[in-house]
Amino acid sequence: MLLLDTRVPAVLLRVDRNPFHHGTLGAVRSLGRAGVEVHVVADAAGGPVHRSRYAHRMHPPPLPGASAQEILAALRRVAERVARPAVLVPLDDASAIAVSRVRDDLAPSYLLPEMPGTLAERVADKAELAAVCASADVPHPVTLVPDGPARAAEDARRLGLPLVAKWSRPWLLPAGSGLRSTQLVRSARQARELYLRTEEAGSRLLLQAYLPPGKDRDWFFHGYADRSGTVRAGGPGRKQLSWPRGAGLTAVGRWTPNPEVRALAERLVGELGYRGVLDLDFRRCGTTGRYHLLDFNPRPGAQFRLFADSSGLDVVRALHLDLTGRELPDGEPVAGRAFVVENYAPFAALRPAPGGRELAWYARDDRGPGWAMWSLWCRHVSGRVRERLAATAPVPAPRAIPRAISPSLTDNEKASS
Repeated sequence: MLLLDTRVPAVLLRVDRNPFHHGTLGAVRSLGRAGVEVHVVADAAGGPVHRSRYAHRMHPPPLPGASAQEILAALRRVAERVARPAVLVPLDDASAIAVSRVRDDLAPSYLLPEMPGTLAERVADKAELAAVCASADVPHPVTLVPDGPARAAEDARRLGLPLVAKWSRPWLLPAGSGLRSTQLVRSARQARELYLRTEEAGSRLLLQAYLPPGKDRDWFFHGYADRSGTVRAGGPGRKQLSWPRGAGLTAVGRWTPNPEVRALAERLVGELGYRGVLDLDFRRCGTTGRYHLLDFNPRPGAQFRLFADSSGLDVVRALHLDLTGRELPDGEPVAGRAFVVENYAPFAALRPAPGGRELAWYARDDRGPGWAMWSLWCRHVSGRVRERLAATAPVPAPRAIPRAISPSLTDNEKASS
């Protein structure tokens, strides 16, 4: 059994306002079960994470769109309450990038991996990722960055349709804008119209060659690069079902050995000098068979608990062990183990799992979050249904207003007319 240094608490940070972020709950449970005092800085009041028995204390998060300095101020307030050094675990790109910018200011209140200050931002920025891949000789889809609406239409025709459109810094997208971080573009006109929303999006528009999905083509890799640069914990996984289908997060994943994916991940870590937790997304080209890197997330992926090995080690526990000076055990991979997000794949959660399975929300030792998720999810779905019905309901034709009928003239009125 893993022996984490339970004298050192953990602070989990998430700026994103997503109540269904199951990765946050996974980190709370992973560290809490090991006896670590877990503090959560996230918008989780009334949500599933708030109901976990392993969350020691909830703290108010920075506002959406907060600057690095505002996030630093929020973390300093938490540090005053915790009153001793803590391992800091950013759980979304915005918080990981902000933490990397103010890393020196966070010491000595927080323990963090030693990593170049701009590296987290470079790998998370989808416009920079193409250059990162080229320097490390890692395949990446052909990517163009148009400099105007006409050029966007021209680039779309050059790449061929359909193609993938991405915003280089999706964490800057304003809530309620309707803009998606990644979407399929089917016409040059659509590419042009997207470019016209660049200022609203807050970052550059990227147009990328489309690699069609297919059986066994979508893969991910989670790992922890320790202080020596060795990739520990985690492993390669195959995405069996995504939400939304074909281009979304992992709804069903399976731990599947893949030496080629692992080699690509280790090459990236070595070339970049990366340290800490990483989450990579790959798609295999059906024509060449090569694995193309689509995303590099400098933080734990939401399904990181899939990769809990025979010793109980996962990437979040590896981070805590390494930063507190403890040895990481060499456990065996549990190939075939599955991870299922119940609200996105309810039937998969009910099927037999001979290789073992972890659910995103339900746990026998921590039932509260599962019940809270279903209650919240039902309200979410019913609200979306009402919105769609309202949007598609026919507008009733205006009723005809009868013309006013003038009253008959009286005998006196007739006489005076």
